[in-house]
Amino acid sequence: MRPDVRGFVILAALLCFQPLVLADPPPPPVGLDWITPSQDKTHFVLGKTNQRIVMWGVNYDHDDAGRLLEDYWADEWPAVVEDFREIKALGANVVRIHLQIGRFLKAADQPDEANLARLAKLVKLAEETGLYLDVTGLACYHKRDVPKWYDALAESDRWDAQCRFWKAVAKVCKESPAVFCYDLMNEPILGGGDGKTDWLPGEGFGGKHFVQRLTIDAHGRSDREIAKAWVDRLTTAVRSVDDRHMITVGVIPWAQVFKGAKPLFYSPEVGGPLDFVSVHFYPKKDQLDADLTALRVYEVGKPLVIEEIFPLSAGFEQTETFLERSKEHVDGWISFYWGKTIDEYDKKNDIPAALTSAWLKRFRALSPYSPAAGKKQDK
Repeated sequence: MRPDVRGFVILAALLCFQPLVLADPPPPPVGLDWITPSQDKTHFVLGKTNQRIVMWGVNYDHDDAGRLLEDYWADEWPAVVEDFREIKALGANVVRIHLQIGRFLKAADQPDEANLARLAKLVKLAEETGLYLDVTGLACYHKRDVPKWYDALAESDRWDAQCRFWKAVAKVCKESPAVFCYDLMNEPILGGGDGKTDWLPGEGFGGKHFVQRLTIDAHGRSDREIAKAWVDRLTTAVRSVDDRHMITVGVIPWAQVFKGAKPLFYSPEVGGPLDFVSVHFYPKKDQLDADLTALRVYEVGKPLVIEEIFPLSAGFEQTETFLERSKEHVDGWISFYWGKTIDEYDKKNDIPAALTSAWLKRFRALSPYSPAAGKKQDK
């Protein structure tokens, strides 16, 4: 999770805007069907009809002021309702939400019932709006808000707390077809050796820590052994409550960073319990072929979702080209929405707002669920 609207200023000299003729998206469906991997594990299908479905949506990770969802959903619920309607109007069918562990556990063994009730309310809103939820958990995005008791836990106890988080969340979500999946953690990394002291590495990005270590002491274990133990433990916890919804892990595509890198969480030894592959892919300027080559590394016999994508480096045109050419491999794309409508951005009259507005318009026009795109679901 890296995009920050302020970073768009660097794109201003690179992008030119073309007027788009846009139509309103279709109305919400009467009811949402359950989504599962296809029988051959190559794409997603609707449970009742076995019809192929492509996921197209946004990360709803913070608002325009940088506040996380749990910072305002209690006091500003109408804003959340309006945001979901605007997301639907963008042609989306999925919203990725990011749940902070410190807001859902008061202590290692004590769920926060008030926020669990708000999550249930959000699930109901998704059902009513006709949107699926990618429920990402265990977030520690604002380092100042991470509970001290959580950081003080040893690895095994920390993983136990993570299991309790997911059991509590799965209990709320298990009956709803509006839940697309559980994403166990955003961009987990391994410790990189012994002697680490901080579960949240580095200085963060834009004031937020999107990356989290699974351990700070390898105790002689390989990265693969640690990743397998963690995935097995957390998926077992989820499955003890909910044996129906899909499970994934949103990862940094190291194959885009290091030539020849192979998947860790989606390796045969680790990824067995995961239902589909989620990667966070930001195309690089003038590196389309290399990016597509890196993307193909994550074709491992399961549906593939680009769970984060944004024109940070490549610009609008090259990002659109990447989207188009990735259709051969990908079953869903999730960009970003930060609580402002296109009209609101247009009224701000500054460069970051203009760039965000332009991208939202393009993303809406590209949606397979806009009237111009018809009903085609095939790649």
